[in-house]
Amino acid sequence: MTDPTPQRALIDPAGREFIAIVASLMATAAISIDLMLPGFDDMRTEFGLAPDSTRPSLLITAFFLGLATGQLVFGPASDRYGRRPMLRAGLVVYAVGAVGAAFTPGLNGIIAWRFVWGVGAAGPRAVAMAMVRDTSEGERMARTISLAMAVFILVPIFAPGIGAGLMSFASWRIAFWVPFGFAAVLALWTLRLPETLSAERRRSLSARDLAEAARAVVSTRQTLAFGAGAMFLYGIMTSYLATSEVVIGDVFGHERIFPLVFGAFAVLLGAGSLANARFVGRIGLLRTVRFFCAYLLVTTAALAAVSLLDAGRPSFWAYCITMALVLPGVALVQPNLNTGAMQPVPHVAGMASALLGFAATAGGAVLGSIVDHNFDGTLRPFAVGSLLLAAIAVALVLGLGRESFRASPARPSLAPATATTG
Repeated sequence: MTDPTPQRALIDPAGREFIAIVASLMATAAISIDLMLPGFDDMRTEFGLAPDSTRPSLLITAFFLGLATGQLVFGPASDRYGRRPMLRAGLVVYAVGAVGAAFTPGLNGIIAWRFVWGVGAAGPRAVAMAMVRDTSEGERMARTISLAMAVFILVPIFAPGIGAGLMSFASWRIAFWVPFGFAAVLALWTLRLPETLSAERRRSLSARDLAEAARAVVSTRQTLAFGAGAMFLYGIMTSYLATSEVVIGDVFGHERIFPLVFGAFAVLLGAGSLANARFVGRIGLLRTVRFFCAYLLVTTAALAAVSLLDAGRPSFWAYCITMALVLPGVALVQPNLNTGAMQPVPHVAGMASALLGFAATAGGAVLGSIVDHNFDGTLRPFAVGSLLLAAIAVALVLGLGRESFRASPARPSLAPATATTG
């Protein structure tokens, strides 16, 4: 499979439009989740579930599992066939999954289609990361990802409110049709993308070459440490996405303002991403990682402490203040872990994006699901779970990845690491 479109550099990989399209491709997953969150109550009613049932969160878990699995296909395939064809193939599967979910009457069937939908979303996600690695490295790559994430954060800011507005006069299934339209628009926009992987850099899909590429990724200590750390932080975010509606609505009784609260927290995530781009430019990638790992430990510990007050139902404002500290911390660490993991393996960027994305998404979904299933009507499971996940992430990054920090100069910029085992 090759891309027959003539090579025309319509979008400058160093320009703003490239960042905008990368952000939009990353947002395909977010819009598939955040738009439907206000419809969970309607789903519970339609499917005869208890008012506090977390079963609708399986739509999120299934999507994340599909997203994880699909990256194992689209990443290596993009190393072989190029980025653009695999990007468009992913958008097609994404659209099919959305339509299938929209027409399926039963909850179990919708969950199955959400898995397919997630597989499709893996195409834009894996290919976007590989394209960024094709065209940048080190601090520039970290800044590109941070700026893209700052734009992408607009989705959770506005999507719940838009979803609630649409559902005020339409079925909750409208949240499945809007992403379908978004995919169609993106498919047209990608016509302006240049192919970032030249023919001479493409790899075969033979079992031997795939095994060599995978071994290059998993045997690089820096990639392993930063990728594992990103997985545990992803667990915090998947748990937050899956439980935020029930925590704000049932624990604190503010279900009517959930879209506003969720959007406000998303603004803070975006602010963290913008701040990260500035920090990386000023003090370097590794120093930024080290400082904000410590910050994240302190803030998640504060959230856990707050959750122990008043039998797990503290003041709503105490919850908001501590979450307002935790979420920017995640935004200040996770993009840099992704960059640090991808940096040493540019020759297998598609495979690296696939394996790292699979580990972060599948591992994060499982870890987040463990936290979700311990929900007891209080804030405690999420808060204590977030502290544990953050602590493990920091231990992996600063422990297993310690050689990267020791080798860094006063103002570090990641140099390619040598592959080591262990």
